Amino acid sequence: MRLIRDISDSSAFWGAAWVFSCFPDVHTICDMPIGCFAMLGIGVTDYTDALPYLPNFTPTVIREEDVINGTEQAVRRMFNHLRDTGKLENKSLIVLSSAESELIGADHSNLLRTLDPQARFFWSQSLEHDEWTGRDRALLFLWREYGKPYAPSAAPVPRRVNVIGPTLGCFNAPSDLHELKRLIAGAGGEVGLVYPYETTIASTPRLLEASVNVVMYREFGESLARELGRPYLFAPFGIRATTQFLYDLGELLDTPREQVETFVETEKRTTLQPLWDMWLGPQSDWFSTVNCCIVAGRSYADGLRDFLQGELGIEVVWASGQPRAEGEPDNIAIRKLIHERVPTMVFATINEQIYMAEVNSRSHFIPSGFPMPIVRRALGTPFLGYSGAVYITQEIVNRLYEMVVDFLPVDTVIRDDTPAVAGGGAGPVEEDERTMLWTDEATEKLNRAVEQIPFLGRVSAIRTMRKAAEHAARARGVKEVTVEILDETLLRRE
Repeated sequence: MRLIRDISDSSAFWGAAWVFSCFPDVHTICDMPIGCFAMLGIGVTDYTDALPYLPNFTPTVIREEDVINGTEQAVRRMFNHLRDTGKLENKSLIVLSSAESELIGADHSNLLRTLDPQARFFWSQSLEHDEWTGRDRALLFLWREYGKPYAPSAAPVPRRVNVIGPTLGCFNAPSDLHELKRLIAGAGGEVGLVYPYETTIASTPRLLEASVNVVMYREFGESLARELGRPYLFAPFGIRATTQFLYDLGELLDTPREQVETFVETEKRTTLQPLWDMWLGPQSDWFSTVNCCIVAGRSYADGLRDFLQGELGIEVVWASGQPRAEGEPDNIAIRKLIHERVPTMVFATINEQIYMAEVNSRSHFIPSGFPMPIVRRALGTPFLGYSGAVYITQEIVNRLYEMVVDFLPVDTVIRDDTPAVAGGGAGPVEEDERTMLWTDEATEKLNRAVEQIPFLGRVSAIRTMRKAAEHAARARGVKEVTVEILDETLLRRE
């Protein structure tokens, strides 16, 4: 039996719930106990999407007798309550199975035909599939039940582009969607439906109006795009992929190539200008001296790796996507890797942040996926597109500046008004924390030794070497560091 540690993604039930809850004209009854509902319906959305609750998402409140007799009566009770209180007025009803109801074997397809012929039951397969599969199946289900039977047979609207995929519970969705819309317009497109994030279930048949679809995530949504039978592209990460995306989309939309070229050239002088400034500035010496690891959704893991390593020249020590590809480390292996050697920067989730805390790591953590108690509702934190390339580079440079500060060799200042520590007094200061004199010869030799070390590591290295030499001087009972003492400590270092 294989131990599963710190699960990095949730079940298909959660994925489907995130999809259905996007629609203001849908009410979802989740066939589950009240406590489990509270986590998804209130807690998670509040700490990720900044939503206090989902008003169109209600549990059946499975009771003990329902476990024995089945949950049909629980569904009937909740349906009657919602109908009597007017919460189902002008709304489509979807009943969603959960892990708990699936264990009981509760299939409500026949029951719903008697309660409301327009209602639908979605068997989430929560015990079998992850959230990405749940989202993918839910999108396909919506098209087949609410779109395809009612879709017009007219030709697609020229230059109209749908965005398929963004849902509740997707990391950084508002910012990345904002950037994607901007790119679509730059390629000569007109955004149609953002499905399901910014639309209604009643508009589902209009998915066929688009000439091209853009699938925002590689984790899910491609099944719906294929079934719609229109050309589709994936949202791009990095400069090269974004430029290619613009030309490919422009070609599919019959946009004159000169128009797309003009947009790209304008972007180089505007949106991308900060990136050139950072790349050509003093920070440029750092990119080849640092490394990183990545744990994120598949789109972010692949996109970040291509941009960081392929374009910025930052070594990606390892990467792991969700869902994981063959050969990528799982959470047990990731924890071991982080404990053994944490890279300079970690693009990841709360699991990896905890692993770093376990070894008191001073590496820098950049949130890049869920699970993560983080809200990303502002539009200024994109990862994809040209704006994403600038934002990520800015984050890296600022983390490098922080790293320099972290390793500065500071002197401890002792003051009479230093707050008392537990037990009374200001607390003793270790001898190794106090400043010691150096001879000019020793200082010059230390500087020459540091020049042999890669640029970014010099601040940390000089601090370590100074501390070792001063400790050796105190052990000898002398009041300054000489060349002889420095030679001794450098020899030990080698």
